[in-house]
Amino acid sequence: MKRTSVVLADDHLLFAECVAQLLQKHFEVIGIALDGRAMIQMAHQCKPDVILADISMPVLNGIEATRVIRTELPSTKILLLTMHDDLSLAEEGFAAGATGFVTKTTAAEELLSAIQTVARGDTYITSSLARELISALTTIGPQRASQARILTARQRQIVQLLAEGKIMKEAADIMNISTRTAESHKYEIMRRLRVRTTAELIRYAVRMKLV
Repeated sequence: MKRTSVVLADDHLLFAECVAQLLQKHFEVIGIALDGRAMIQMAHQCKPDVILADISMPVLNGIEATRVIRTELPSTKILLLTMHDDLSLAEEGFAAGATGFVTKTTAAEELLSAIQTVARGDTYITSSLARELISALTTIGPQRASQARILTARQRQIVQLLAEGKIMKEAADIMNISTRTAESHKYEIMRRLRVRTTAELIRYAVRMKLV
């Protein structure tokens, strides 16, 4: 019987290698990506059954990488992994196309179960957030719009790169666009968010956990 293939995406290599050792007893671990852009490239090259992806990664975070992969490789299942036990992050992850959400404090047995669950096409959310999510979904009232959805995926990536300390030319090079185009995106971002300085943009990125 073919074993489920898994790619790990996490910029903390030591952590990823430890997780890989745990998973190798049960799954075929075929690679480790150290940022969101590498995660997308590895998804295309290896076509894994499941990607276990950290949310907070450089260049492109796990949620934005998930959006791209689920558009280009819709059969790939993505299980998001994060330090933050945060319902809003889980909601954003599922909206991006993730099929599961677990935290880095999750027990090994639960992580293995989560991978098995998403591999067979079901959705998984860590037990610590499941009750809170059900409560939020059944609350009567207008739907809460995520503030992050004010921006496009490309605009969110620019905010992330600026928050990581990249200058505009570096951000433009990473995104394969001109500096002028990147500047245009930045001005539109500031208009939408009603902020006036790069420092305010960075505070926004931290608050929305884009970095």
